[in-house]
Amino acid sequence: MNKIELNMKHNTVYWLDKYLTGESIDYKQIIAIIIPILVDQAFLILMSFLNTAMISSAGVAAVSAVSMVDSLNIFLVGVFIAVATGGAVIVAQYKGSGNAELVSKTATQAISAVTIFSVLVSVLVIIFHTPTLNMLFGKADADVFQNAKIYLVGSCISYTFIAIFQAVCGTLRGVGQTRPCLRLSLFMNFTNTCLNVLFITIFNMGVKGLVISILLARVLGMAASLIYIIRYNETIRFKIKNALKVDIPILKKVMFIGIPFAVEQLFFSGGKLLTQTFIVQLGTYAMSAYAIANSIVLLFQIGPNALGIGIVTVVGQCIGQRNIEDARKFIKSLTVLASILFVVTSATLLPFFPLMMKVFKAPDEIISTIFTLILMSAIAQPFFFPLSFTMPSALRAAGDSNFTSIASLLSMWLIRVVLGYILGITLGFGIIGVWAAMIFEWVVRGTIFVKRFNGKKWYAHRLV
Repeated sequence: MNKIELNMKHNTVYWLDKYLTGESIDYKQIIAIIIPILVDQAFLILMSFLNTAMISSAGVAAVSAVSMVDSLNIFLVGVFIAVATGGAVIVAQYKGSGNAELVSKTATQAISAVTIFSVLVSVLVIIFHTPTLNMLFGKADADVFQNAKIYLVGSCISYTFIAIFQAVCGTLRGVGQTRPCLRLSLFMNFTNTCLNVLFITIFNMGVKGLVISILLARVLGMAASLIYIIRYNETIRFKIKNALKVDIPILKKVMFIGIPFAVEQLFFSGGKLLTQTFIVQLGTYAMSAYAIANSIVLLFQIGPNALGIGIVTVVGQCIGQRNIEDARKFIKSLTVLASILFVVTSATLLPFFPLMMKVFKAPDEIISTIFTLILMSAIAQPFFFPLSFTMPSALRAAGDSNFTSIASLLSMWLIRVVLGYILGITLGFGIIGVWAAMIFEWVVRGTIFVKRFNGKKWYAHRLV
């Protein structure tokens, strides 16, 4: 190793020590938590990108239907993820306090609660799927609506499988074991993509092929996650018989974080869903442009989303030790890092925009609109997205769930929904106006959370 390489290594270690090392946890542990999540998010979003591209071969009606129902799926699956996040926060804090027995009990109760929620939601949506679609997307074209019905019912059947999978991964992340989560996620998503190639590209089954792929992949993913925590994981020590017993004190702690977050996810995703109904009014091409732009923008968010997930474990363990100074330091460092990752990702991906349009087989009529949406996001995200999403994840990990949920709900409904309708529909700016309202909402959310972080109330909760 020459002198230049030695200096670079020394400088890198110096900056990592300065910003990512504290009394609670050091930079090596933080990197070990975040890197598997980063790879997982990259694979997950890339697979979503490719899946959207594959379904594009079935035409704009198929893309629009999948985009519509995915908005509803996110709305519903958000409930399961919220409860799983409540479990992850309490698990992380017990891990930080060194209580191994309660780590195991909390993880088991969280998985049980998520399973019950998912079964109830699945049954209700399957029973009322037609009225639900009529209410939300009744103005969609007939072929889009028919594809949406097929995709929604298939998705509902898979909810319990993905809910259990998410609950297992959430508890593993809570104890800092992100590598098993990565392996499980790679297995499920790679399986899903291979099945999509088989059923959509080779067998040309369109939306039906997509449904079959999702069901099979999620069943296999759930099975793999349960086998892992039952047979191979010594920290969680999950047993079916323990999952059937209700532990009220632990469930109350899980729900203290999970319920406000679940309500937030419902109303936040509900706002996005309502925004989607605005776009339905703008026609199939506008819906397709929105779906494609969303898929591409998700690529920009790979790194920051990974940090938003990892920060729950890091801050949760700091709070479990009541080390507020470390928690503050890591929140600042990881939020700034998220902004840096946005700049790097945008500079890397924007030159490939023409190639991405070919992958999606986007009609010429919507390419300029898609580019405008992506450019707006590329400019705004480094400044506002980390403050709007990474920081509240950290506050929630400290137990400040009620405030973050209320602030998110108010900004979503008062700004993104209302302003989106005014700009997009009333003033006639179309999908550009809806997108601009979303970005302005990030500005407001970020301002609120920075002010909260600068105070003392966010770490005043004692959960463990």
